[in-house]
Amino acid sequence: MSMIASEILAKGVERGIITAEQAERLRALENAGEPPELPASPDDEQLRFISGFSDIFVTIGLAMFIGAVGYFALSSSGPVGMWIAVAVTAWLLAEFFTRLRRMALPSIVLLIVFAWAAFAASAVFLGAGARPYSFPLSAWGLSGPGGIEPATLASAAFMTVLLTALHYWRFRVPITIAAGCGALLLTVMGLAYGLFPQLPYGAYSALTFVCGLAIFGLAMRFDMTDPERLTRRTDIAFWLHLLAAPLIVHSLIGGVFDVGAKLEPKPAVAVVAVFLALSLVAVLIDRRALLVSGLAYAGGAFWALIRQAGLSDITTPLTILTLGAFVLLLSAGWKPLRAGILKLAPSTLTRRLPQPTLSV
Repeated sequence: MSMIASEILAKGVERGIITAEQAERLRALENAGEPPELPASPDDEQLRFISGFSDIFVTIGLAMFIGAVGYFALSSSGPVGMWIAVAVTAWLLAEFFTRLRRMALPSIVLLIVFAWAAFAASAVFLGAGARPYSFPLSAWGLSGPGGIEPATLASAAFMTVLLTALHYWRFRVPITIAAGCGALLLTVMGLAYGLFPQLPYGAYSALTFVCGLAIFGLAMRFDMTDPERLTRRTDIAFWLHLLAAPLIVHSLIGGVFDVGAKLEPKPAVAVVAVFLALSLVAVLIDRRALLVSGLAYAGGAFWALIRQAGLSDITTPLTILTLGAFVLLLSAGWKPLRAGILKLAPSTLTRRLPQPTLSV
């Protein structure tokens, strides 16, 4: 039976009660007499996402319960009442499952439900469903005849920022900061389109790219304060990287290179070069979100180059094979590749990043 929970040891390290080395020695002492296990490495990018099947079981129950609450609230109070009821229910359930039980997956789901309900309630209250849509979905390269009025979008998103900040103050769920940054991004985009509605598509891509870089910088700030990846800060950084990666990759490749349905060879080579550069950054900082976000674009570029080489009969399977081989080779050589890149990078940067463990 476990005497010291890993979460307690991590909190002890975070609050300066014990050192990381002492925490590892306590874990080793607790496991004395049991078969030895390799310690978790920062290179594995650990994520506290689920602690057991009970998390899944509770999440299913939450989905059914909150869905039923929303249905009855919609019937009696309309759309605004429904979203307010959903937000309040998610908050009250978080008081038990997040604050008391500390369940990972239910906490993440409850935060997402709360943030979305807060945004939807604010938007509908401000008249999002009563006036013609005017914020173009094409601002992010999405298809559709319209979206939401810029002022409504910015106001509802900023209200969501405030409410998610209050949620984080109360519950300290790591994904909350990423949710707040996402809402702040919507605020910025709404203000930009409201003030400058005639800007070209490339300008919105540039703005999204800058916002993505800002979120990436915030993620790195959390990462560099916890290079051993033992505290809550590494979870916060993970979700921020997950938000920043598609913003950077999509706005850079989809906006700058204007990737369409048909990619010519020269832009395809440029896309592959950008993907390889992003891969080096991902390996250096030991985060895989940039790689995952760029896979679709890399696949399109490989497809165009393979087709240009005259292999039209096997273009798709050869593209999948190439991408799969790249991912597997990179995964297998992740640690030694990181070790080599870290030797070439400035020491002022590398000493604040996770160090690769090359032992087998």
